[in-house]
Amino acid sequence: MQSAHPATLTITADSPNGITLLTCRGSWTLPYLSGVESLISNIPLHANAQIDMSELDDLDSSGAALLHLIVELYHHNGFTTTIHHFSTKHERLYSLLYSSYPPKQPAPSSLGRLYLLGYHTYNSIRGIKDFLTYLGESCMWLLYTLLHPSKIRYHSIVSHIYTTGAQALPIIAISAFLIGVVVAYQSIVQLQKFGADIFIVDTIGISLSRELAPLITAIVVAGRSGSAFTAQIGAMKMTQEIDAMKTMGFEPFTFLVWPRVFALMIVIPLLIFFADIIGIFGGMIIAQAHSNLSFTEFLNRLQGALAIKHYIIGIVKGPFFAFLIAIVSTYRGFQVSSNTESIGLYTTKSVVNAIFLVIACDALFSILLTKLKL
Repeated sequence: MQSAHPATLTITADSPNGITLLTCRGSWTLPYLSGVESLISNIPLHANAQIDMSELDDLDSSGAALLHLIVELYHHNGFTTTIHHFSTKHERLYSLLYSSYPPKQPAPSSLGRLYLLGYHTYNSIRGIKDFLTYLGESCMWLLYTLLHPSKIRYHSIVSHIYTTGAQALPIIAISAFLIGVVVAYQSIVQLQKFGADIFIVDTIGISLSRELAPLITAIVVAGRSGSAFTAQIGAMKMTQEIDAMKTMGFEPFTFLVWPRVFALMIVIPLLIFFADIIGIFGGMIIAQAHSNLSFTEFLNRLQGALAIKHYIIGIVKGPFFAFLIAIVSTYRGFQVSSNTESIGLYTTKSVVNAIFLVIACDALFSILLTKLKL
């Protein structure tokens, strides 16, 4: 058997095209890397780099880690690296260990506005494509789960119902009560000018049950539970728990995504109902304090003013809002990379995206229901 050659790294800093050329030779495996490790600190970091792997004999995880360290050094200093003549076997090993290969490069701020516009537009379109791909894969696993009820994680669903529902009751109660107080105050100021204080009941009942209670509940849940979903899945990805699940044959969509989606779709309609009651109660207190409208008169008026369709419309919005919040938050969780900074980044994106989609969905409901004259 032919003996392996020690690993070497030749650095040509002044190549004809101004790019630093790094040539890897020999066996980049653990027993032969000592000569290369001492060269890492001497690598010039003043230009883009090109790594030539044509003379590489062998590569293991230790050599791949050293190669990745070189790539990251250039990346963190604002330069790009390109790897040439990578054999299929070695490239597969490197990609398996570092799924971010090649590393994403930030858009150069020194380029023109037109370039930056195209750069961000491309990233936005690619993000939409990735989300739709994730959504399609989620729906595929939903169908599989429904066809195999034994795969449904009932214990996990119940656990998420408790954490996202029961534990959210205090903040939902406070938010709904204050919204009821605000709506009542603002309505009374205007209605008293026309001696129409009694119509405060109509304003509070319809606005809260149809629009404000569902919207405020969804926003609170997106900020509280959506961010938690992203952080939980992101932490699992950082610690490679998700990779371990796949290795053991467990599908992350079945174990991590759909239990959270099912739980929120059950919880949010119940929270909306709870918010309706608390919000109307807050309005009743303000109506009695400022218009001498007793609770009995308020409730009698409410029975005639609040049609059942307004309450049903508010409840029906709940599962749609829940689906959007859960899907977006889990999607952002799977995007977390192997550093702690990305958890904060994608948790913020998760909350912002979820709230935006909830408001957009509510706007679509308003347009559709207006067209249907409901």
